[in-house]
Amino acid sequence: MSGKDPIHLEDRTQSGARLFSPTAGRNKAPIADAMMAYLPDGARVLEIASGSGEHGAHICTLRPDITWQTSDPDADSRASQNDWAKDCGGRMLKSLDIDTSQASWADNIGEYDVIYCANMIHIAPWEAATGLAAGAGNLLKVGATFILYGPFKEGEDTAESNLGFDVSLKSRNPSWGVRNLDDVKHIFSDAGFTHEARIVMPKENRMLIFTKTQ
Repeated sequence: MSGKDPIHLEDRTQSGARLFSPTAGRNKAPIADAMMAYLPDGARVLEIASGSGEHGAHICTLRPDITWQTSDPDADSRASQNDWAKDCGGRMLKSLDIDTSQASWADNIGEYDVIYCANMIHIAPWEAATGLAAGAGNLLKVGATFILYGPFKEGEDTAESNLGFDVSLKSRNPSWGVRNLDDVKHIFSDAGFTHEARIVMPKENRMLIFTKTQ
């Protein structure tokens, strides 16, 4: 991802610094429900490409034991995340400026039990996805969890809506696109992760669970 221009595919409303994402409003509850089993007690969670910040704020209301670190390369999104954090009693931390296409993005940013990333890799160059996996592999310890959410191509099982979405994305930017699930598994495997689960989510999205094993 690049911080030069904010990247989102929807019209977001705003109140002060706080942004409201229609997509996050719809999917934050099912995402939280699916994630709960993978957030250990007292978990420190790093969210990559946090957007408006609504996902982290919602999960913090459900799990008062966790600490949530937001991030984004877009300054307006970081400001929104910091505003949402006011509702979280200090458990949602000041947002970090992270661009996963930069090789050093994971250096000196703390220790985490879980990394979570939603709806990023299809609206960023593939280098952002490979950088995401490689950086996470360096950052997380063995036994830690990576949670990746979004649309994917799954060969003959790919939803028609995701095929159409892929065409639309590439018409906007040739470096974007719905990613092949096997390619995503491959880059995480190269970074020392094992694919543990594939969870079917609303609107033909998937939640992928990876465990650091090397």
